[in-house]
Amino acid sequence: MIIFPAIDIIDGKPVRLYKGDFTTAKQVADDALATALSFERAGCQWIHMVDLDGSLQKKPVNSETFITVAKETSLKVELGGGIRTMNDIDFYVNKGISRVILGSVALKNPALVKEAVKEFGDVIAVGIDAKNGYAAAEGWMQESNVYFTDLAKQMESVGVKTIIYTDISKDGTLSGPNLSQLEEINNAVSCNITASGGVTSITDILALRDKELYGAICGKSIYQETLDLREAVEVCK
Repeated sequence: MIIFPAIDIIDGKPVRLYKGDFTTAKQVADDALATALSFERAGCQWIHMVDLDGSLQKKPVNSETFITVAKETSLKVELGGGIRTMNDIDFYVNKGISRVILGSVALKNPALVKEAVKEFGDVIAVGIDAKNGYAAAEGWMQESNVYFTDLAKQMESVGVKTIIYTDISKDGTLSGPNLSQLEEINNAVSCNITASGGVTSITDILALRDKELYGAICGKSIYQETLDLREAVEVCK
């Protein structure tokens, strides 16, 4: 299982949110690149990054931050937030981003996802974020009546190979991941499933690994030091 340490960006600075609420944004580090380099030293190969400003403004905002991390570290960068067009995807791919995450557009414009997969293949991932099992969009501000596994099956049908699943009620809470929903989505589709939200300790990492998930995203647990990142990487090799 791949460990994805996370850096969410507002105004160029690393922050964490509580349950996706932008009013709870708290800066957790001084510099994104320095933080990314610490993840690299811990043995990580990937990093999960989110343009929170982009999520709200529906366009790339903090692109230079992500491009710098891709250039100045050996980490593969997977990036979401504000990526809404083929031009956005093309821009990031050509700037060294290894995986582009489509979120709101997966719910609102599945035809774009299909086109993106046709053009860029496995570089495209889809982020499914759910409240009470139903997909949300636009920085988690809008809820839908689309059940999370139904959206996953739709994305699988257009060729998506990687899905990042977030139970919004768990995000930033340090209350443990939603193992039942993760098992449900992992059984519903053949896509690689990455768990996001709630990871607190090495116990959670082991539970996710034992569910045979593709990856686990760790954010607040790293910054609050409830999880030893190097240990997490080691147990998942």
